[in-house]
Amino acid sequence: MDTKPVQTLNSETLRSAMRAWSAGITVVTAVHGEDHHGMTVNSFASISLNPAMVSVSLQKHTRTHELVMRSRAFGVTILAANQQDVSDLFAGRHPEITDRLAAVKTETLITGAPFIIGGLAWFDCRITQTYDVGGSTHVLAEVLAAREFDGEPLIYHNRDYWKLTR
Repeated sequence: MDTKPVQTLNSETLRSAMRAWSAGITVVTAVHGEDHHGMTVNSFASISLNPAMVSVSLQKHTRTHELVMRSRAFGVTILAANQQDVSDLFAGRHPEITDRLAAVKTETLITGAPFIIGGLAWFDCRITQTYDVGGSTHVLAEVLAAREFDGEPLIYHNRDYWKLTR
């Protein structure tokens, strides 16, 4: 049986339709040796509470992907409503800043992955499985430690930042 996916949908059509999906914004970070990096990611999900598992999808051609694969660990910071500038920085919208993590205050937990101070939550993760999916790698990971902070989330919807209101 052939299990190779058939491309029947234009990628721009999918991209346009996905703009209707509202998502929280995270920054995935990793360190290997003296090298560290991070990138903005909204493909983050909780997979299981017991065992504690999350997933992220990372584009293969990125520096963060390389570090995550080499270290087999990563950190996830969920950004707060006042961290739009942090999201832009880690999305690469400031190419003149080559060391993104030097531009923010960070802390570490177990794996050494940096977490951005001011975020709503931190997840310190170790890879358990990876899956190649086109130009990305889908990563399943065990959560070794987590911390939660007060605040409101930064939301991304229809190519713009939003804040929740009650």
